[in-house]
Amino acid sequence: MDNSRYYDNPFNDCLDNSTLCRPLVNEDTKQVNDDFKETLRTHTKSLVDQLMVEQKNVWTRKDDYSMYTGSAGIAYMLYHYGKCVNEPSYIDKAAELLKVCISKFRGRREITFLTGIAGPLALNAVILHTQGNVEESRNMISKLKSFSPYILEDVTLPDELLYGRAGYLFSLLFLNSNISPPPVEGELIKQVIAVIIHSGHTYSTSTTYKTPIMYAWHDSEYLGAAHGLAGILYLLLQARQYLTSSQLELEIKPALQFLQSLQYPSWNFPSSIGSRTDKLVHWCHGAPGMSMLFCLAYEIYQDDQYLNTALQCGEVVYSRGLLKKGCGICHGVAGNAYTFLSLFQQTKDVKHLDRACKFAFWCMDYGKHQMKLADRPFSLFEGIAGTIYFLIDMQNPLSAKFPGYTV
Repeated sequence: MDNSRYYDNPFNDCLDNSTLCRPLVNEDTKQVNDDFKETLRTHTKSLVDQLMVEQKNVWTRKDDYSMYTGSAGIAYMLYHYGKCVNEPSYIDKAAELLKVCISKFRGRREITFLTGIAGPLALNAVILHTQGNVEESRNMISKLKSFSPYILEDVTLPDELLYGRAGYLFSLLFLNSNISPPPVEGELIKQVIAVIIHSGHTYSTSTTYKTPIMYAWHDSEYLGAAHGLAGILYLLLQARQYLTSSQLELEIKPALQFLQSLQYPSWNFPSSIGSRTDKLVHWCHGAPGMSMLFCLAYEIYQDDQYLNTALQCGEVVYSRGLLKKGCGICHGVAGNAYTFLSLFQQTKDVKHLDRACKFAFWCMDYGKHQMKLADRPFSLFEGIAGTIYFLIDMQNPLSAKFPGYTV
């Protein structure tokens, strides 16, 4: 372990389910209590105002229009905030930003939700649909679908979330989750899933690993949410209505068990096959992304071993998750706190909501607990926009969704 990466957790934990140690949570309603919710609202508004003062001339760096680190991610946060506070002007601002982002993207290889044009197209389609501009929304959806031949046929395309097929799959699921009736045909989703599984099977047969599907990205066999097996499995399981029982039982379940077998004695996970360095506790690599995966696996398979793994990951995050990198969601405190929201949603145990509140309390003092300024300090995944997104979600914890990862 490398304790130079995180602060010691200063908060008292509540292990006995006693209401006396839960001033932040109402145990009867299983909600954040009213006083703390108001504190969340106040700090969220303050951070939004701080971001808006900067304006878009300094929001982006090197003409980045992605969800991940560019202006589309800021648009995603503004849309989320506008819905939360019922203020259409923020949603209008999001739509304005997305229109620019879509016009600036070049090249058909940029096809994922977080790092490509698929994200701006999908979110803009949802906004246009909610605003009643159905024809233009359909135009956005058609553009997104037009990438499907490339997704299905290019054997050089990776499968991971940030740059590969899983990121395109998220875009399709996002559309169907947010527009009614669902605009993406089930057959297309099934085809994307089949290609992802086939790719994983092809790679796995070239190795000696005891898993029917495995993946590599840039010659490394990553395991985490951003680039690896966990993120791909998480997206496949979220698309379970399009999976066959054979795919669930013979492909995905053994891959989950293989992933479990790699867990460190500390309960954290390595970032890639062969790694022996137990130092990363991020959404992108390590226990936080794994916890979300195994919560979902438990929900689907009803196997206690998956919930136990998710809970173990939660202990890792609570102990080592107050990162010195700051309060971002990719590799920061806000992203780590989604571990507790996921566990709370699955178990309804307010212990996890209490922990999420404490991490939120830490994030409210934005910039104080940070050893180095983020490369893209206003962005969704590295900067203040992601922290705001998390604080918005804390106000409705049962409906919280990690952006670009949870449909």
